[in-house]
Parts: sequence; structure tokens; C-alpha cells
Amino acid sequence: MSKIPLTLLGAELLRSELHHLKTIDRPWVINAIAEARAQGDLSENAEYEAAKERQGFIEGRIIDLEGKLGSAQIIDPKTLNADGRCVFGATVALEDVSTGDVMTYQIVGEDEADIKQGKISINSPIARALIGKYGGDVAEVQAPGGVREYEIINVLYI
Repeated sequence: MSKIPLTLLGAELLRSELHHLKTIDRPWVINAIAEARAQGDLSENAEYEAAKERQGFIEGRIIDLEGKLGSAQIIDPKTLNADGRCVFGATVALEDVSTGDVMTYQIVGEDEADIKQGKISINSPIARALIGKYGGDVAEVQAPGGVREYEIINVLYI
């Protein structure tokens, strides 16, 4: 099985979600199923069906998180020494060559990606174009609207 890259913070967030599912959500849904069973006829019991469906979701998510954490390669961006090169975990300041807009993104794992927080997936077109480049380089990104060029202003490991 291949390793799944995660930042230190991303791994901690997944561990926290897993802990919450196991200690709060799972016991709650087990109790909800027991209460619904106590009401009698299960064939027409909407609460029972909803609780069973929720239980399936919770158990599936627990298995998913355990698998991801078990095969995770956890990377602390603060300990990276990539000599100014764009790598997984790096925070990159970019300037759109055509518009002059400046943006900052951190390259993270798929489960951590959140564009509103400035975190882009390692598998995104822009991250793939940035990997291996240095400050001052221009990255060409194949976007749905055509090729976009971004100049790398700065690469930080924070």
C-alpha cells in the first residue's frame, strides 16, 4: 500500500475526528438504535432506519480514517530543508502573471485541502505545477479556462 502524505496538523485533525467518532458518535448511535428497537415493529420504524444508516456512515468513516492514518507519511513542514524548493507541506506565495493578483497556498494532502484556508491538495493542477520549482520560477498551470502562469514569489516551510 502506498503512503499517504499528511502534514503534522492534518494528521492531528484526522486523529481528533477518529477519536470523536469512536468516543461520542458511535456510542450515541448505538443508544439511538437500542431506543428505536424498544419501540417495537422495526419494519415501519423511521428512527431505527435512520440510526442504522448513521451507524453505517460512522463505521465506514472510522475504517477510512484508520486506513489513512495507518498508511500516512506524516511530514512536519517546519523540519523541511528543501533549499527554497516547492515541496509537500511548503507554503508558497504566488503572483498571477496576467492579473498581478498575489495569493498564498500551502501544499497539503487531499484530506486537508481547503481552498478557503489557503490549503491546496498535492494532487491539484496548481500544486503539481509548483512541485520542484524555486522562488522566481514561473509555473504554468493547465486550468479549465486555459494555461495560467504564476510566478513563485516565496517558498516558506512553516
